[in-house]
Amino acid sequence: MKGSTIATALTLSASSVLAAPNLAARDDVTAITVKGNAFFKGNERFYMRGVDYQPGGSSDLADPIADADSCKRDIEKFTDLGLNTIRVYSVDNSKDHDECMNALADAGIYLVLDVNTPDYSINRENPAPSYNDVYLQYVFATVDKFAKYKNTLAFFSGNEVINDGPSSVTAPYVKAVTRDLRAYMRARDYRQIPVGYSAADVDTNRLEMAEYMNCGTDEERSDFFAFNDYSWCSPSSFETSGWDQKVKNFTGYGLPLFLSEFGCNTNTRDFGEVASLYSTEMTGVYSGGLVYEYSQEPSDYGLVQIKNGQVTDLDDFDALKSAFSKTDDPSGDGGYNKTGGANPCPARNSPNWDVDSNDDLPVMPAPAQEYFDNGAGDGPGFSGPGSQNAGTQSTSNTTSGSGDSGTGTSSSSSASGSSDTTEDSAAGLRIPSLTMAPAFVGLVTIVSSMVGAGVIFI
Repeated sequence: MKGSTIATALTLSASSVLAAPNLAARDDVTAITVKGNAFFKGNERFYMRGVDYQPGGSSDLADPIADADSCKRDIEKFTDLGLNTIRVYSVDNSKDHDECMNALADAGIYLVLDVNTPDYSINRENPAPSYNDVYLQYVFATVDKFAKYKNTLAFFSGNEVINDGPSSVTAPYVKAVTRDLRAYMRARDYRQIPVGYSAADVDTNRLEMAEYMNCGTDEERSDFFAFNDYSWCSPSSFETSGWDQKVKNFTGYGLPLFLSEFGCNTNTRDFGEVASLYSTEMTGVYSGGLVYEYSQEPSDYGLVQIKNGQVTDLDDFDALKSAFSKTDDPSGDGGYNKTGGANPCPARNSPNWDVDSNDDLPVMPAPAQEYFDNGAGDGPGFSGPGSQNAGTQSTSNTTSGSGDSGTGTSSSSSASGSSDTTEDSAAGLRIPSLTMAPAFVGLVTIVSSMVGAGVIFI
């Protein structure tokens, strides 16, 4: 009877431990990959149908995917809209995101994440000091948090850092950050989550920046390029908006391209651009886009109003839902560029593009090599002191494309940085396995209490 009791206790202890593990990232999600100039989910072309999601905006910064209850509330709306992607501009890398990310995965929704915050970003006014090891620790710690989720679709290494001709001098730092992020994921043996840049809605140097992010060595090149576009203001058309010329300009571009923000609100929004964006007149170049924005903020682009925790649909919500429901993705592969590939670096064209085509990228700040070797450690989160005037900056440029700091052998890749604090617009996979250590400790405790600790260790 005593042996039976022990066996029962062992069974109950083991089953209770195994039935209630720590919440871990879902492993039954199909990660999005890049082929040529397109995204794929398995063997099927993937088009982003998404929204930009940062309730409170940059003025009232909060992490929407660290709040599981609010996240799950909003997932119901995302599903109602027919979304498969959301973009979040800033996350607190000291917080846990398992519950929300798994709930998003359950709903078939992927995350495009900006790794920067208003306090941890590249300063377009003075980029050299802001590209330092303290900054890289923050963005690497953010990657550590989200690399385990297969529904992390992509990382933005910068958002609207360059917003005119003079600020184009920031481009080498923007590109260096993307290189460093990709190299960090390789060094830490993570899945190679695509990394790219989100450009501002200006025609001054948008094309040059796209070309710049896709030139040079494989280590330096980006995985995709995105830009914010508000040029289709209803009533409009493919030609009237100028979208036909943008398709022409980017035809043959070797990276996936998508709209990181769209949805002009100058007039009543009917989202007529949705029908064009997901038609074959555009899908040979574009992979969909993200509507700005989910929640109503002072800029008046919201699809819903959030007040006292309650969500109310606005007219724009119904208009977007209708536009999506009437627009299917093209059948087949959408006419994408299967070969992809690099392009030449753009020539200097001052004052619009103030970067030489043969300029080298800054070398990664030397102290950051430690993160490649040992991991970035805990992120400081939103309460951190910031990085723009902290740490050790780069001391030289590199011609190798690797960004090696000289203290180790970091392999690197293409790059993109982040905006300054005052002008940012908001701002292999390692799945944790279920360890048997908790179960073993539980078994030892049960058996020790019944038959004596000596039995366990004899």
